[in-house]
Amino acid sequence: MSEFNRRRFLEGSAGVAATATLAGSGLFSPLAHAQTLALRPEKGATLRVLRWSRFVQGDIDAYMANVKRFTDKTGIPVRVDNEGWEDVRPKAAVAANTGAGPDIILSTNDDANLYPDKLLDVTDVAEYIGKKYGPWYPAGELFLKPDGKKWIGLPLGAAGAMLVYRGSMVKAAGFDTFPKDTDGFLKLMKALHAKGTPGGMALGNATGDGLWCNWLIWAFGGKLVDEKNKVVIDSPETMKALEYGKELYATFIPGTLSWLDPNNNKAFLDGQISLTNNGISIYYATKTSTDPKVKEMQADVQHANYPIGPVGVPTESHLFFNQMIMKYTKYPQAAKEFLRFMMEKEQFDPWLTGAGAYVATPLAGYASLPVWTSDPKHTPYRDPVKNMRPAGYAGKLGYASAGAGADFIVVNMVAEAISGAKTPKEAMERAQKRAERYYKV
Repeated sequence: MSEFNRRRFLEGSAGVAATATLAGSGLFSPLAHAQTLALRPEKGATLRVLRWSRFVQGDIDAYMANVKRFTDKTGIPVRVDNEGWEDVRPKAAVAANTGAGPDIILSTNDDANLYPDKLLDVTDVAEYIGKKYGPWYPAGELFLKPDGKKWIGLPLGAAGAMLVYRGSMVKAAGFDTFPKDTDGFLKLMKALHAKGTPGGMALGNATGDGLWCNWLIWAFGGKLVDEKNKVVIDSPETMKALEYGKELYATFIPGTLSWLDPNNNKAFLDGQISLTNNGISIYYATKTSTDPKVKEMQADVQHANYPIGPVGVPTESHLFFNQMIMKYTKYPQAAKEFLRFMMEKEQFDPWLTGAGAYVATPLAGYASLPVWTSDPKHTPYRDPVKNMRPAGYAGKLGYASAGAGADFIVVNMVAEAISGAKTPKEAMERAQKRAERYYKV
């Protein structure tokens, strides 16, 4: 992370902490200083939204209910196209390059940094929402305010990547509590494997579930780039992470090399695995499924943070969600009004609730909403945006970080090395060369 970004992250964290302290004391409410924002949607405006769709039907239902409310209130028709994560990214890139397509795109990670000059400046909306419900968590600013001045999109939140496990099976393996460090975690995975109840995590090009590979590398002190954006993935720290990963992989259920985002959900709900990394969608499925066998799992499903490695601090990586308005839109005021409307508490709270805590809040002011405590198993999914490291850690986010992430360089390196397809050294060298094509110093 550059010194500039590091300073902003620390200052932002201090601001979030101060806000939380004041709010807890009753002296401050994020809503106390309500702002006003005068947007005048264009006459005859219509909007088209392209957004991701994954796993939680309540997310789509609540989002579409809010869209209807927007149209009822403003008279602006809105068409919403729902696509899988892997499909949104290329369609967004085509739209940016051709100057035609959806007015608004909800995408993942730092896709906005692939084409920042193609995006509408939404600083006025971001500042309005941030002052009313914030502050924004620092990670959101790093993703979508790359120059520290102009917002090129609005944070929507993140799908928290937690460890999802069967409590009964972990206990049967000899563990009364979930391990908090990497040594204990490896012992647990070995014990689960020995019991015939193995775990497994995605090693294919999975947009969300492949992010556990960032945790693995960071936990041992490795990183793709340093603070000056120099590629440093070929390092002793990465080697230690990959050697640990080889032992971890030996405990996985067969087939994880080809797993994409849906695969671990299916394997877990089918009873094939006892542990994986995932958002809250597995638990959500146990609550809403009509299959008695799946429903029986509900009480047994538990959530835990990733264990801490030798670096001694949490190294969380989560799937960040952004909201972008394309500069080519014919209706910029209407598009900004749509984002403002959807981020207001009257809409955002029911959406988070409908999604069953699937998306973590990007704003400190929304951390106290009832959805996070209405079910204790929701609470771990409240803070991913607050705690996460951007995928481009430790460098400055931009085209290079976005491109390297979209190319799955870290995921591919981990998969090659821990499966034995390449030696760790060969995998690191390949990742180094691939990353250097993006990070041209």
